[in-house]
Parts: sequence; structure tokens; C-alpha cells
Amino acid sequence: MKSSVLTRYRVMAYITAVMLLVLCTCMIFKYGFDMGEDVTFAVSQAHGVLYIIYLVFAFDLGSKARWPFGKLLWVLISGTIPFAAFFVERKVVAETLPLVSGARPEPVKA
Repeated sequence: MKSSVLTRYRVMAYITAVMLLVLCTCMIFKYGFDMGEDVTFAVSQAHGVLYIIYLVFAFDLGSKARWPFGKLLWVLISGTIPFAAFFVERKVVAETLPLVSGARPEPVKA
């Protein structure tokens, strides 16, 4: 597997996670303080588009890494849960890094 597949996923995971936190903050201001309705709309639209891109990249990585359906579903849903994408991204990178071509293999113990 090419390293670019993992890099694309990592970038979109972070962007989606940050945008979700920004969206949550906007929602608090919109519904809690009755302000920022236009900003909330713009942020929600941006997060929606970025989340779709995240889904495509995560699905691409999952299909190339041959994840079971349950794992793929968890990775796809993690973009909708605040803070979850940060933790899931770390775990995914740790598990898929050995599959990336050009990665250094672990030494064989005698």
C-alpha cells in the first residue's frame, strides 16, 4: 500500500475532527446564546463536505488494508463523534503503518 493513502486519511481525519469541534462550538453559541446562526450554517456546510471527503479516503484506506466491516464502520463513524477521530486516527496509523510500502519491517527475533 502506498504511503499517500495513509497520509490522505490522516490529514482528513484531523481536518474533520477539528471542524467538528468548531461546529460543536458554533452550535453552543447558536442554541445557547442565540447568536452566530450564519456562521453555524457555513461551518456545518463545510464540515459536511469535508466529512464526505473523509469518508472516501477512509473507505479507500480500509479497502486497501482489508479491514473487516465492523472496523471500517467504526472508522467512518468516528468523524461524527467529537474527539473520537483523534483517537481512532492514532490507532489506525499504528495498525496500518506496517502495511505501507517502504516502511521498515520489524527485526526478526532469533
